[in-house]
Amino acid sequence: MISIKKLNYFYNVKKLGKRQALADLDLNIEPNTFFTLTGPNGSGKSTLFSILSGLSLAKEGQVAINGLDIVKHQAAIRRLMGVVFQSPALDKHLTLAENFQIHGDLYGMEPSLLKQRLEEDLTWTGLGDRLSEMVGTLSGGMARRVELVKALLHRPKVLLMDEPTNGLDPGGRRDFLDMVDNLRKEREMTILMTSHIFAEAERADKVGILHKGSLLAVGSPQELKNRLGHEMVVIQTSNKEHAQFLQEQLTKKESVKVWIRDGELRVEGADKNTLDELLSHHRDRFNELAIKRPTLEDLFIHITQDKEE
Repeated sequence: MISIKKLNYFYNVKKLGKRQALADLDLNIEPNTFFTLTGPNGSGKSTLFSILSGLSLAKEGQVAINGLDIVKHQAAIRRLMGVVFQSPALDKHLTLAENFQIHGDLYGMEPSLLKQRLEEDLTWTGLGDRLSEMVGTLSGGMARRVELVKALLHRPKVLLMDEPTNGLDPGGRRDFLDMVDNLRKEREMTILMTSHIFAEAERADKVGILHKGSLLAVGSPQELKNRLGHEMVVIQTSNKEHAQFLQEQLTKKESVKVWIRDGELRVEGADKNTLDELLSHHRDRFNELAIKRPTLEDLFIHITQDKEE
């Protein structure tokens, strides 16, 4: 449904010249897939989103939606696509009904069809009795639901969402993503969502990890986490010197790899003897040692550390 080949994108930065935001990006997303593109801020997620949504034009590479070239078939692609932007795209000085009316007019929807669609969609939002209220009076979570309804009024086959849970609390994020995934299954949509929150990507069918404009890994969340094995060791230290000392001791073992992040050591390949030795001889240099299942954030740390080395 979404095909990207050899996509490059550059920004012109004043006094610094060109900065590459996307580098030889190749990506294919199958129909009816919930795909999350994750990575830290500045990794290129929003740049790719801007290209896919038609706000930016890439001069190098090919992008197609449902087989249609994104440059040559802009009008047809707009009919196929719904978009939820990172920044609110609602007029907070208008009512919910007025915002929906504007969107319906843009897509040439007859009043009767718009009314029917709203009756269908407002049943799952809890907004059915609030059409006359100003958008500016809504909570962040409710406003996000309005954005979603608006993006889906014309029944797109592809939904793009750029950091859609920004500003929501953990419960609000969970409810919003549950709602989106249920709609995707019911309507057989393809969803591409960007998020810098790795835990959100755990919910997706497929995940792409982006870093400095390059796509480092693609697969299901479980496939990606399996790259690190079933378990890893995390050690919390009280200061930088202790962390560095433990890293030096552990990496003397040929099979062991250690990364330090936010005061924690993430250890791969440590066997029971290595951990026993650590507990016997260096217990005073760390606060806590735990064995846990790897997360997507652990994988990100692993592969980006390899790149930097």
